[in-house]
Amino acid sequence: MSESIEEVIIVGTGCAGLTAAIYTARANLRPLVLEGNLPGGQLTTTSEVENFPGFPEGIDGFTLMDQLRKQAARFGTRFEQASIKTAELSASPFTLSAGEKTYSCKALIIATGASPRLLGVPGEKELYGGKGVTTCATCDGAFYRDMDVVVVGGGDSACEEALFLTRFCSSVSLIHRRDELRASKIMADRALAHPKIKPVWNAVVTEIKGVEEGGVSAVVVRDTQSGESRSLPCKGVFIAIGHIPNTAPFQPALEVDENGYFVPEGRSQVGTRIPGVYVAGDCADHVYRQAITAAGMGCQAAMQAERWLAEH
Repeated sequence: MSESIEEVIIVGTGCAGLTAAIYTARANLRPLVLEGNLPGGQLTTTSEVENFPGFPEGIDGFTLMDQLRKQAARFGTRFEQASIKTAELSASPFTLSAGEKTYSCKALIIATGASPRLLGVPGEKELYGGKGVTTCATCDGAFYRDMDVVVVGGGDSACEEALFLTRFCSSVSLIHRRDELRASKIMADRALAHPKIKPVWNAVVTEIKGVEEGGVSAVVVRDTQSGESRSLPCKGVFIAIGHIPNTAPFQPALEVDENGYFVPEGRSQVGTRIPGVYVAGDCADHVYRQAITAAGMGCQAAMQAERWLAEH
């Protein structure tokens, strides 16, 4: 068992987790932050962040997260590498298990994020993160001004991504494996009516091609009916086939929706049905999924945890 009971443990080191760490550390709670397999979260894979307030020239994603981490450490946050496998949340103190090691805490903030679903095709991994393959039009769309791009997916998210990209891109090819979008009618109609959006029906991406100097040159698509393949030239590939929230270790103790996202309860946006347990960031937010909104939730979770600890 763990040697001591922490006042607060924060699981996750994205914008939500590190912001929570800054606030709880400044409240003299000496938070312990457990880093998972991707310290810093998804933002560390983004080459440039232009929409985080306070950086008029933009900032490298890795640098931003490194600065947040240093800021949290400055106020006394401690960090430890651990991937939580199971959690006992029946009552405070809560117990987290990471293989052979366990951790106990009076208050818990879960900011484990969500992992984007990827295609798993050749070229995707090599060109992901600032090299032409991305999962966030809001984050990266402006880098593809006057370029031809593709969006892969057929749901509301794919339509939203495609419509957002029309602000910058010359054309947006919307690639979907069926002959009609599964998005809501209003979103589908809006996307298909836009002159810059070209649907590519009954098609799946089988390869993403790049150029030697880095960057995407084309995607190879296979027709699901004829089986024929063709190359579709483009400079950017936006994958919008959903996300997988990293919530499994905390189920079934915490309620999740049909897609696995935490369902916040109570008056705050970050509370759960278990007093003393709070959620923040992309693991509980499938709507916005932005660094700044995750940071805001991290702040809320920290303040709620601080108040709860003071009362108990």
